Amino acid sequence: MLNFLPKTLVGVIASALLGLNILFWCVFLFAFALLKLLLPFKPVRVLIDPVLNAIATNWISCNSGWMRLTQKTRWDVQGVQDLNDKGWYLVNSNHQSWVDIFVLQHLLNRKIPFLKFLIKQELLYVPIMGLAWWALDYPFMKRYSRDYLEKHPEMRGKDLEATRKACEKFSLVPTSVMNFVEGTRFTKAKHDRQQSPYTYLLKPKAGGLALALNSMGDKFESLLDVTIVYPDGIPGFWDFLCGRVKRITVRMQSLPIPKRFIGADYENDEGFREEFQQWVHQIWLDKDRQIARLHAEAFSQSMP
Repeated sequence: MLNFLPKTLVGVIASALLGLNILFWCVFLFAFALLKLLLPFKPVRVLIDPVLNAIATNWISCNSGWMRLTQKTRWDVQGVQDLNDKGWYLVNSNHQSWVDIFVLQHLLNRKIPFLKFLIKQELLYVPIMGLAWWALDYPFMKRYSRDYLEKHPEMRGKDLEATRKACEKFSLVPTSVMNFVEGTRFTKAKHDRQQSPYTYLLKPKAGGLALALNSMGDKFESLLDVTIVYPDGIPGFWDFLCGRVKRITVRMQSLPIPKRFIGADYENDEGFREEFQQWVHQIWLDKDRQIARLHAEAFSQSMP
């Protein structure tokens, strides 16, 4: 445990270990991804995809290793029991910081199949990591603005179709599809600008969840709903690397997915779209109340 060192030094060490871990595992990842690119046949994918996922799983395990070495975080976690690493999961979480990704990977690695995030198309161009996400078949979501679609109506639905094809690849091997329903990290400014009806959450964007259910809903065992709370304030990524995150509270629950939602057309079926949005809204209401309770409990525990 290196947390006794000056915080800035801890941050430098953690950053170096993070970078070295990325470079080490990407060598193996890109080698197998190149083989899959050169031989784009289903039998090859069935053989190579588990190898790529195993490489990524070990990558995350090493991240957990340097986190334990440099962090002194108190974890309060409930709900990771009875998860199945051989099944398919649709995972949903609130989103406040880049730290959320490390929290989810740390807690769910080897508990469920490797997490594949629905991420923005622009992130494909992030050095090294963009190629890594491509190699691991992360579904890149390309969103067109309303103004663009009004000028180019022929592109309507193209972004969803591209994401649907990406999700269909996951039917070959057990996969966990992760979606931050808010679409962006929570800030007070965004919350006020949206006039969000929730206290601790932004308005949910249900399209990504609906799209995943349309593509491979019959595979998912359940919706794994995750709530992340930072009792001492939402941390920046540098704060996390420096070991300044004292407490992290996480609650997980597996929610049944209504059968009528599987394979339904969110884009064109207005009745289904309204019903699905109401389902997500109720999940969000429950999550908002849960966050309020967890903050209250954390505050009472910190009182002398």
